[in-house]
Amino acid sequence: MATRTSKKTKEKTIPTSGRVYITAGFNNTIITITDPEGNTLFTGSAGSAGFKGSRKATPYAATKSAEAIAVKAHQKGLKEVAVFVKGPGMGRISSIKALKTAGLNVVSISDVTPIPHNGCRPKKRRRV
Repeated sequence: MATRTSKKTKEKTIPTSGRVYITAGFNNTIITITDPEGNTLFTGSAGSAGFKGSRKATPYAATKSAEAIAVKAHQKGLKEVAVFVKGPGMGRISSIKALKTAGLNVVSISDVTPIPHNGCRPKKRRRV
């Protein structure tokens, strides 16, 4: 019988700079860390940090989830990040603070929340 040789899995090299996308909704805060091209390296949310129900929408849950992902990214070699914040949720500012406390150097913060330029047609007027 021939013996099988196992292939060595090549470990992904992580750049020193990257981007952090924070989507802060009313129900959850989702954090994605990408490389400068936009390829996802790490993801996490308040739900994946162990919070359920209405507690996912709190700034504390956003802090804990951002801290967990930032520590993981910092250990792999990520040093400085540009932050892009989207959405009206409560976890916007607290998650940026958590990135700083975890050891990542925040280079820039930009708000990319989509704003409607006159948006959808409103509902018809209510008659009573």
